[in-house]
Amino acid sequence: MPQNMRVKICGLTSLKDAMTAVEAGADALGFVCYAQSPRAITPAQVKAIIAKLPPFVVTVGVFADPKEEELRAAFDEWGLNVAQLQGDEPPELCDRFPGRVVKAIRVRDRKSIEAMCYYRVRAFVLDTYREDQLGGTGEIFDWSLAKEAKRFGPIILAGGLTPKNVAEAIRKVRPIAVDVSSGVESKLRKKDPKKVKRFIDEARNAFAAGSRRAS
Repeated sequence: MPQNMRVKICGLTSLKDAMTAVEAGADALGFVCYAQSPRAITPAQVKAIIAKLPPFVVTVGVFADPKEEELRAAFDEWGLNVAQLQGDEPPELCDRFPGRVVKAIRVRDRKSIEAMCYYRVRAFVLDTYREDQLGGTGEIFDWSLAKEAKRFGPIILAGGLTPKNVAEAIRKVRPIAVDVSSGVESKLRKKDPKKVKRFIDEARNAFAAGSRRAS
């Protein structure tokens, strides 16, 4: 079990929802930066939200096959701390931003995780594969594959997590972080404050219980 469990609330579209996540104890906030997503927001909106956040909150931009120039602008102008690459980005693009990239792997089967060996990134986000959607599917995948994937690097577990199943996911996978979007929504693009708080509390409690067992 990692020493510090992290929780990322993703798919945020407003300052109100971002502050709800911060006040509930989220470590990281995710903003979807590819226009095809139903949870997408513009660079100007991302920049405006980040400017009003308290310090020490990690901000993550979720991209799909971005150009290098877009990522540089995201870091230098928008104020993002980390880029989560959700598409078919080559390892070479990740190498140009050492320490600032996490790579998403959409898991369908054991073969899906084999590509991880080519990437040198801070961590991998494991999400559920769906042909017509790059993320936010609300569907889980086989968590035994996530356990296998840990040999390639630190794992952030995503894909269909909810307040009801996040504790079980942490017990089975022991990731360094969990990532949720649709699982804490009241409707598309709107977070439910009670679900956000419960998700974070369930994750923290599961982590603490695992740490006590390991000690």
